[in-house]
Amino acid sequence: MPSPYRAIFSAPGTKGFSAAGFFGRMPLSMMGIGVVTMISQLTGRYGLAGALSATLAMSAAVCGPQVSRLVDRYGQRRVLRPVTLVAVAAVAGLLICAQQGMPEWTLFLFSVGAGCVPSVGSMVRSRWAEIYRGSSRDLHTAYAWESIVDEVCFIFGPIISIGLSTAWFPEAGPLIAAGFLLAGVFWLTAQRATEPVPHPKSQHSGGSALRSRGLQVLVATFVATGAIFGGVDVVTVAFAEDRGHKSAASLVLAVYALGSCLAGAVFGLLHLKGNPATRWLVGVVAMAVSMIPLQLAGNLPLLAVALFVAGLAIAPTMVTTMALVEAHVPRTKLTEGMTWTSTGLAVGVALGSSAAGWVVDAAGAKAGYAVPVAAGALAAVVAFLGYRRLAGPATTGGRGEDERHLRTDEDEHVA
Repeated sequence: MPSPYRAIFSAPGTKGFSAAGFFGRMPLSMMGIGVVTMISQLTGRYGLAGALSATLAMSAAVCGPQVSRLVDRYGQRRVLRPVTLVAVAAVAGLLICAQQGMPEWTLFLFSVGAGCVPSVGSMVRSRWAEIYRGSSRDLHTAYAWESIVDEVCFIFGPIISIGLSTAWFPEAGPLIAAGFLLAGVFWLTAQRATEPVPHPKSQHSGGSALRSRGLQVLVATFVATGAIFGGVDVVTVAFAEDRGHKSAASLVLAVYALGSCLAGAVFGLLHLKGNPATRWLVGVVAMAVSMIPLQLAGNLPLLAVALFVAGLAIAPTMVTTMALVEAHVPRTKLTEGMTWTSTGLAVGVALGSSAAGWVVDAAGAKAGYAVPVAAGALAAVVAFLGYRRLAGPATTGGRGEDERHLRTDEDEHVA
C-alpha cells in the first residue's frame, strides 16, 4: 500500500470501519443488477427488470437522506440497525414473490421496502471526516481510498451477483447482497469508538442540507451521472445476452469499475493545487465524452476496452465531489449532505435503468447505449450551468472560521 494510504490507517479503528463499510456497500453494486438478472431470467422482460431496479433506486433516493438526517441527530447504531432489518425483510419478500410468480404489484411493493437501505458509504466517510477534520491532505487520501473501495465493490459485486444468479438460481444474487448488507451494517455499528458524535436537534438550523446552493448543483449533476451508470448496467447485460454470453456482462462491468479503481488509486496520491470545482467540472465532462465510443463497440472485447477508458474519469470526480460537499455543508449535516449526492445517483440510476430497459425492449441492446450518451450530455450541461456556485465562496452558515480554513486548505492541496 502506498505510504499516503498507509498513513491514514494509523488512526485507531480505521481499518475496522473501512472493512465493515466494504461489506455494507457490496449491495450497492449487487442488488440492482441482481434484480435485473433475476427478472430477466424468470420472465425474459427487461422492461420489467429495469422498472424494478428503478423502484429500488428511487426508494433509496427517498429514504436515504431521511435516514442520514436521523443518524446525524441520534447516531449510527441507533438508526442503522432497525432500518437494515426492514430492508432485508423486504428483500426476502421480493425474492419469494418473484420465485412464486406472484402479481407484479407485489414485486414493486417489496422493491420499495428493499430500497430503504442506509448509505453505508456516507457513514464511513463521515467517520473519516471526524478523524481528519483538521488535515485536508489526509482527508483527501481517505476519500480517495473510499472511492477505491467503492470501485472494488463494483468490480466484484456484479460478478458475484450475475454469476450466482446465472450459475445457481435466479434469486441467488439479491439474496447474497442482502447478507452482505446485514453483516456490514452490524459490524460497522458495533464499532462505537469511531462513530461520529450525534448532533442534537437543538444544534441543527436552516432545515435540510440540500438548502446549500453548492450541494444543489452536485445533486442535480449526479442525477444525470447516475443515469449513465444505470443505463450502462442494464444495456450491458442485454448486449452480452444478444451475443450469447450473458454471464460475461459481469466481467465487462468489472472492467468498467477497474478503470475507475486504478484512476482513484493514483488520484489519491496527488496533491493538486487550484480550485477543486474546476477539476470537478473537467471530470464530469470527461465522463460525458467517454460514453460516445460505447455506441461504436460491436463486440464484448471492444465494449470492455471502451468501458475501461470511461471508468478512468469516475473515481477522481467522486473524490472531488466529497471534498466539495465537505466544504459546502455544515458539519452538523455532513452525513446528510454526503447522502444527498448518493441520492442524486440513485435517482439517476432509477431513471437510466428504466429508460434503458424500455429502449432495449423496443429497439435492441445496442440502441440502448444512447441512454448513457444522452445522460452524459445532460450532466455536462448541468455542471457548466452550476459551476459558479461551486467555484464561489461556500455559504453553509454552520461552520464559521473552521469552514473557511478548510476551504482554503482544500483549494491549495485537495482535488
